Amino acid sequence: MKPQIMCEIWRGSYLESAHSGIAVICDKNGEISHQWGDPNTLILPRSSAKMMQALPLIISGAEKEYLIGEDFLALACASHNAAEIHLSRVLSWLSHLGLNESDLRCGSQPSKDPHVKKEMREKGQSPCQIHNNCSGKHTGFLSVSRHLKAGPEYTDPDHPVQLMVMDVFQELTQNKVDGIVIDGCSAPNPAIPLYSLAKAMSWFATAHKRDDQLSKAALKLRNAMVNYPELVAGERRACTNLMKACEKKAILKTGAEGVFVAILPGLEKGIALKIFDGGTRASECAIASLLIQLGILNPNHPTALAYTHAPILNWRKIETGMMKASNSFKV
Repeated sequence: MKPQIMCEIWRGSYLESAHSGIAVICDKNGEISHQWGDPNTLILPRSSAKMMQALPLIISGAEKEYLIGEDFLALACASHNAAEIHLSRVLSWLSHLGLNESDLRCGSQPSKDPHVKKEMREKGQSPCQIHNNCSGKHTGFLSVSRHLKAGPEYTDPDHPVQLMVMDVFQELTQNKVDGIVIDGCSAPNPAIPLYSLAKAMSWFATAHKRDDQLSKAALKLRNAMVNYPELVAGERRACTNLMKACEKKAILKTGAEGVFVAILPGLEKGIALKIFDGGTRASECAIASLLIQLGILNPNHPTALAYTHAPILNWRKIETGMMKASNSFKV
C-alpha cells in the first residue's frame, strides 16, 4: 500500500513539492472505515498522545484530591505556546500542589509567544521549565505522582505514573506497545501502529456512550479541550484555530514530526495521520482537508482556507503559488 500525497506546493502552474503520508479513520467500533497507505505502519505519536497520557490524572484520583479544574485538564493535554494564559496556570497549579519549577522534569524551552519573548528579552530573563510546551502535561504527571506518594523522577519508564500511562495505551489500543522512546520533554513515548492511534481516538469519540471510569475520564478531557482550545495550543496554532472553526465538533491534537489526530464525537470517528517527512504544514493541511470532507469544517471558513488553500507570497508580497490539499486525497 503506497503512501498518499496529501499536501502540494505549487509555484505558478508547476508542482514544486509534495508531502506524502498515511492516514486512518476508525468508526465507532474501532474498525477502519478509511485508510491511505499501510495502517499497520509503526509511528511515534509524540504529543498527539497527550490525552491518553492525561487519563491517569483523573482515574488515579488525583483530579479529585487536588480539585483540578477543567482549564487545568485542558492544559494537561496541551502543547502550549507559553503565553501568559499558560504560564500563569502552570505556576498556579504547581503552587497548589506545594511544588515549584524545579520539580518539573521537562527541561527549559523558549516561549513561542511573541509578547512573552519580548518581555523576557527586555528584562534579561532566560527560559525555564514553565515555558516548556509540555509543562502542563508534566504538572499533571506531578499531580498523579504526589497523589500516589511515588518518587520525584516521574518520567522514568518504570515509575508508577508512566506504568499507568502505558496501561492506558494498551487498553485503548488493544495492542501491545512495540517499544518505548524518550520524547523531547523526557517522557516515555510508545511506538504503535497508526491504526492503533486512530482506534484510540475513536474510543475517545464514543466515550459519552459508556459509563465506565476510564470513559468518564475521557469525556472530561474531551470537554476541557473544546471548552479551552486556546489552552491546548495558542494563538496562530492549528489545534486552537481549527477547534474554534469546527465549533466544538472536533477535538484536535498535533504531534511532532507530522502527526495529527482528531476526535469526532458527532460522527463517532477517530482520525490519525502521519506525514513521512515530518512536515507540520502538511499535517495541518491534511487534517483540515479530512475535517472538510467529513462535513465537520466549513470549506469556506477563513481558517479552513488558511490550511488547505494558502497563497504563497514572495518578499514583495506578490502571490507566487499555493499550498493546497491534494485533489487525490479523498474520503
